[in-house]
Amino acid sequence: MKLAHLPLRVSIGAYVLNSGLSKRTLEGEAAQGLHGMAVGAIPQLGQLEPARFAKLLSYSEIALGAALLAPFVPAPLAGLGLTAFGAGLVQLYLKTPGMREGGSVRPTQQGSGLAKDVWLVGAGLTLVLEGLSHGRRHH
Repeated sequence: MKLAHLPLRVSIGAYVLNSGLSKRTLEGEAAQGLHGMAVGAIPQLGQLEPARFAKLLSYSEIALGAALLAPFVPAPLAGLGLTAFGAGLVQLYLKTPGMREGGSVRPTQQGSGLAKDVWLVGAGLTLVLEGLSHGRRHH
C-alpha cells in the first residue's frame, strides 16, 4: 500500500467495515426498511428477502472494508470496489423520493446523509486512476 493512500484507505475502510459489522444481525423491521429503500433505487433487489439482502449487504461492506484496510490489495482493485459501492449509494440518493430538491441534484435536509456519499465515488476513482497512472510511469 502506498503511504499516500494510507489515510484514505484506513479512514474509509474502517468506516465501511464498521458499517458492515453493524448490519450482521439486522432482521425484522430494520432489514425491511433497508431493503425497501434499496428496492426503490434498484428494483431487481426485490427478488431477495429483506433479511437475506441485509446479510449480503453486510458481507459486502465487510469485504470492501477489509480490502481497503489490507495493504496487499492493489489500489486500483480496492478503488474499483469502492467506486461501485459509492455509485450504488449515489443511485439510491438519486432515485429515492424526497432526497433531492425538485428538478435538482441539490439534497433536501433528509437527503444530505446520502448525497454526501459521492465522496466515496471520488475516493474510489482516485485510487483507480492514481494506481493506473503510477503503473504506466514504470513502463
